[in-house]
Amino acid sequence: MESIISSPAGVLAALAAVTSFFFYLEKKTGWKVFNYLPPLFFIYLVPVALSNSGVIPAKSPVYDFMGSSILPVFLCIMLLNVDLRATVKVMGKGIFVMLLGTLGVVVGAPISLWLVKTGLGPDAWKGFAALAGSWIGGTANMASIAAAVELDETSLDFGYAVIADNAVYLVWLPILLASKNYAAWFNKFTGMSHERMEKMKAAAKELMIDKGRMEMRHILYLTFYGFAATALATWLANMIPEVPPVFSTSTYKILIVTVIGVSLSFTRASKIPGSHAMAMALVYLFVARMGAKADLSDLSMSVFWFLAGAYVWIFIHGAFLVAAARIFKVDVHTAAISSAANIGGAASAPIVAAFHNPALVPVSILMALVGYAVGNPAAILAALLCQWVM
Repeated sequence: MESIISSPAGVLAALAAVTSFFFYLEKKTGWKVFNYLPPLFFIYLVPVALSNSGVIPAKSPVYDFMGSSILPVFLCIMLLNVDLRATVKVMGKGIFVMLLGTLGVVVGAPISLWLVKTGLGPDAWKGFAALAGSWIGGTANMASIAAAVELDETSLDFGYAVIADNAVYLVWLPILLASKNYAAWFNKFTGMSHERMEKMKAAAKELMIDKGRMEMRHILYLTFYGFAATALATWLANMIPEVPPVFSTSTYKILIVTVIGVSLSFTRASKIPGSHAMAMALVYLFVARMGAKADLSDLSMSVFWFLAGAYVWIFIHGAFLVAAARIFKVDVHTAAISSAANIGGAASAPIVAAFHNPALVPVSILMALVGYAVGNPAAILAALLCQWVM
């Protein structure tokens, strides 16, 4: 059946319209529903409906271009914002809590998959790998890992990963927000000192992340860095022998782009204004593209097995997080933000930080960006472990 909108320009315009509409709605209405169902949720689901109803196609040349080029471009541009030194300065031991939370995601992936694998297909490990990418860095990492392990975005396993990501988010976010009510008990449990809390607040106030006003030349700079990194990564990846099933040319490409982006974050490229805004705009456009390619017509009972594994998995992450908070003696605010930086990325970490302690909003963004940096290699490790237990 011929789609109503079929030209590459028309398809891209439709995706941009969906993406911009929900951010406009969030800004214009201020509806609280967006705190629990962020625009990202609708930006994925609406294109699913549009492509499965014949409004836009499920296959288009524009999707192929976005997958091969736009994905590594926004990954590189996003990583320019990583500031490891500033994050460590403000959070101190809190950064180790976040990283141990990341370890909880990596360890929890094969454990939870092993528990539910009888109800899933042979490629379910790829879906768990994609979800690991989302839970360590965010949506950009989910897309990157899906490409790295060659998970078809039209497959049920990818659809399950997206469904699980949002279903768990609806439960986990309220838990992170409600944890503020137990601050006194939690801080006593971990042995958090009042002096450390005051020092962290003071350091956070000194944190400056405003790079100035974005101008036309900055867009050109960022475009150059993004496509140059993509071209270099593609060239280098094609020279490295593949080691199936995890280490493909696509895997190498994503890892190399990650290394290039983090390396550039230590240069003057990190000072270019607008890099985060430009990267996130491309990320959300890419999410709409993922939704447009999804085919959930064959949805089966396997989705419940996947969901069950995801809920076991998130509580393994939570156990690692609480243990880390106890080991490093941090407060409940740091622990909650550390989890949000992992599970929700840059979209959720500021929400949790604003609810717990508004002074920590800037550093919550930095912590989420650190998640972007470690997300790809850590999620590929999770993919290896998941493939091993299948």
